[in-house]
Amino acid sequence: MNKLAFVGFCVLLCFTSCKNEHEKIIEKETEFLVTSPVKMDTTLIKEYVCQIHAIQHIELRAQERGYLEKIYVDEGQLVKKGQPLFQIMPKLYQAELEKAKAETNFAEIEYKNTKQLADQNVVAPNELAMAKAKLEKAKAELSLAKVHLDFTLIKAPFDGIIDRFHVRLGSLVDEGELLTNLSDNTRMWVYYNVPEAEYLDFKMNTNPKVVSNVQLQMPNNKLFSEQGVVETIEADFNNETGNIPFRATFPNPMGLLRHGETGSILSKIPLTDVVLIPQKATFEVLDKKYVYIVDKDQVVHSKEIIIGEEIPHLYVVKEGLSEQDHILIEGLRLVRENDKIYTQYQKPDVVLSRLQLYAE
Repeated sequence: MNKLAFVGFCVLLCFTSCKNEHEKIIEKETEFLVTSPVKMDTTLIKEYVCQIHAIQHIELRAQERGYLEKIYVDEGQLVKKGQPLFQIMPKLYQAELEKAKAETNFAEIEYKNTKQLADQNVVAPNELAMAKAKLEKAKAELSLAKVHLDFTLIKAPFDGIIDRFHVRLGSLVDEGELLTNLSDNTRMWVYYNVPEAEYLDFKMNTNPKVVSNVQLQMPNNKLFSEQGVVETIEADFNNETGNIPFRATFPNPMGLLRHGETGSILSKIPLTDVVLIPQKATFEVLDKKYVYIVDKDQVVHSKEIIIGEEIPHLYVVKEGLSEQDHILIEGLRLVRENDKIYTQYQKPDVVLSRLQLYAE
């Protein structure tokens, strides 16, 4: 029995020793990373859904009634100012012009004869005045006939891109009927809506002499190569949404942007001397944000914080933390209030570099 007791004691001693070794390993494996909030300057990027418009986008309509005799261009074609686009059959208007010319010539001859007679006191001055008025009327009708004939040839009012045709060759078009659209895409107007609070921040913090630049993110998530300038803010807020429209102008030298496109405006807002922490260091309870603070005795305490702004991977802390605090950045689900833990401190700049910070 003594032998058995001795063997049992040895086994127990060995098991206890192995257990203690295992606990040491566990303690080493559960060493938690902590860091401190960092105060620095950074940039906040605000994103707004936007609509892209050509700086000039107009409807081209028929100014006279008639059959569409010629189409000189194609859909999507670049055209120059003054270039012929459509020809409405001009024969009727050409005939009216010839008639007006003949009537003008007749009135001019009649006026000259009457003037000679008036100079010889053969006819009364009133007859000369009536002949002159008749000539002026004929000239006016001639000018009107020329205008009607000119209207049968539709020309480009400015350089631009032809849109889809709404009529086809040989169609009978009425006066005012839509033929196509023409867009000047050399510059683009980009409209986006800004909430009231952000509008006030923009106006209060922006020097009116400094140009406000913005970037355009296209639907393929690529950034447009050119920067835009905020040039116009509309006069009134939308009472239903609480937003006010901004307009930024973008150069479009390669013609990549087209009228009617959508995208996102990215506006950079500089933030000075703000407190930053990693987003992953926070947790949420009933819509409130918390972090775990580790005191000098390595004891964990939860603390509520107020978030000011959100940056990729980071939060700007408005209230609740200082640079001297040590906050837990990993293993938040493994600890509880008042737990004593083992920690390893990591400098804030090392933590930020690992978060792939995009702010400048």
